[in-house]
Amino acid sequence: MNNSEERRQLAAALRWTARLNMHEGIANHFSLSVSDDGSQFLINPYGRHWSKMKASDLLELDAHMTPEGVNDVVDPTAWAIHGALHRLVPHARCIMHVHSKYVTALACLKSPLMPPIDQNTMRFFNRVAVDTGFDGMGLGREAERLAGTLGEHRVLIMGNHGVLVVAETVAGAFDDLYYFERAAETYITALQSGLELNVVSDKVAEKTARQWENYPNAAQKHLSAICAVLEEEEPEYRE
Repeated sequence: MNNSEERRQLAAALRWTARLNMHEGIANHFSLSVSDDGSQFLINPYGRHWSKMKASDLLELDAHMTPEGVNDVVDPTAWAIHGALHRLVPHARCIMHVHSKYVTALACLKSPLMPPIDQNTMRFFNRVAVDTGFDGMGLGREAERLAGTLGEHRVLIMGNHGVLVVAETVAGAFDDLYYFERAAETYITALQSGLELNVVSDKVAEKTARQWENYPNAAQKHLSAICAVLEEEEPEYRE
């Protein structure tokens, strides 16, 4: 896949996240490596609303830049967090970070891990890292710590903060981000009932998680369907 197509996919994911109201104004950030070593990456500019994002709006940054090299079109926390991850986590080719409603509520709980109570929560069974060391807005050492805490996982619950998802592709990261928010919504809603949760066995939860992992082309089909809608309704996202 060429750089132009990757730009279009990232712009589409940003626009769709806005449609789902999973963004937070002009805050939060998505990035994508465009070099073999991951050090060169695309990221959404600070101040551009996600609902209006175009492929050409995306900035290309170097993860080895110094803070002084970042101007006011780059969100400082975006550069710090995504720069650290692109430098330090090889499998984090695409990184998506949001403060979406239900995931953020989950991140504010003393125990933020979701029990396996439906197919979506089971998808992430034993597959989520949790950071409990919140110490500010993701600048400096905070960003370096997040990279270490993520490890080999694809999803990081950022305690008192939000969520961060990584994958090899835009499609993979967006699919995980979408379903993790849906899983959190189910869990938080079930807690609000005040009734006892029907938690399945670890065996069933692990079986279901593996079935998710082996589902054929689900992430790419999901993103392709989104792009098809945007092609009709907001084709300028490709520009």
